Amino acid sequence: MVFSGIFLFGLDKLLRILQSRPKSCILSARIYLFPSKAIELTLPKDPRLKYTPTSVIYMKIPSISRFQWHPFSITSSSNSDNHTMSIVVKCNEGWTSSLYDMIQTELDSDAGSMNCIPVSIEGPYGPASLDFLRHDSLLLIAGGAGITPFLSIIKEIASLSSRRYRFATRVQLIYVVKKSQDVCLLNSVSSQLLNQSSTQFSLNLKVYVTQEEGSNATVIGLLNDFSLVRTVNFSTKCSNYAVHGLDSSVLMAAMVALSSIKFLVSLIFFNRIFVPTEIKSSASHKMVVPSENKASKEKTPSSVVDLLLLASFIIALACNTFVAIILRWKRLKKDIPAASPKQGNKAIELAGSVEASTVADHEIHFGGRPNFQDILSKFSDETGGSDIGVLVCGPESMKESVASLCQLKSQGLNIGAKGKKPYFIFHSLNFTL
Repeated sequence: MVFSGIFLFGLDKLLRILQSRPKSCILSARIYLFPSKAIELTLPKDPRLKYTPTSVIYMKIPSISRFQWHPFSITSSSNSDNHTMSIVVKCNEGWTSSLYDMIQTELDSDAGSMNCIPVSIEGPYGPASLDFLRHDSLLLIAGGAGITPFLSIIKEIASLSSRRYRFATRVQLIYVVKKSQDVCLLNSVSSQLLNQSSTQFSLNLKVYVTQEEGSNATVIGLLNDFSLVRTVNFSTKCSNYAVHGLDSSVLMAAMVALSSIKFLVSLIFFNRIFVPTEIKSSASHKMVVPSENKASKEKTPSSVVDLLLLASFIIALACNTFVAIILRWKRLKKDIPAASPKQGNKAIELAGSVEASTVADHEIHFGGRPNFQDILSKFSDETGGSDIGVLVCGPESMKESVASLCQLKSQGLNIGAKGKKPYFIFHSLNFTL
């Protein structure tokens, strides 16, 4: 009973190792200047790779650690970025701090070009559908690094709003941070925030800075102050592999089924060939034998069964590994396009100022936490809709408080501006797995 679970676990680990075995590379990095200490990494991907918003990839950088895998939310949209995908890394301590220091050291060195940084990618993993985005209105609540899944959501809605897709036409983003410098993480969606005249959905931002006193700063001013970045391109000579994602679900299911069949067939075969007939007959008929012979016959079947299980396990995994390697090798050789070649250089590009648009009426509040009860009430009055999706990514205490308020509001305690009873649908998101 236990061995079947071990078999499936080993098979899953094997397929994940094979999927992440070919090393890719980092195409470019956008380093947010101090004190933000954040990096946006751009990776090459297969144009046929389509992923949903809030998807997560696992990344390993062997030059930092050969065994550490770290999950990151994809901040780009596969509908607008065909050849690349991006992630944002908030560099606090440990592995992320080592990544920041490594790129910063390359920038400060005297070498004429940037060295290639090989990486291993596993994934992306994400929801199978976009049903959680198909509400009349969306209220996005993020705390700290929990903003990363919402970056991909905003880009996805912006890219599909001009097509025949049913997405929310009104979106409000509540961003709770400790320091105002964390607003730099919104840099990748600044065009959607401040230039909404070309989009068919309304996006409103409210920032709450909890550990700083009130000031006259504005959202536009903070984006200008903390959105200065150094953009660098890396060499891709060490790898020409573009991330293509997981194999098809049908192929994965077929490999698991075939491996399980191999395991059972080999176990039956070994049982027929190697287990002595007298042992099987004595076990089935429960023959009465002297105590010494009985003890010796009871020890033999136990060791034989253990060896048969182990041998069948090894044979099934070995055959499955061989098939998976052949299939992956053929796909990498014929189907997967190479990474876009880039000249590794240290040309430093400072991002320019962000200009406000006429519809940029975003708010910023200092020195306090948001009152979610008031936010939910005002948002329902402004939208007047009956289907409001509330997506929260942040601390568990924030999720619990918003979830309880959504349940309370959906019981008919408030009435919308048009006489409709607002119905809040709560969704909990994670910026890592």
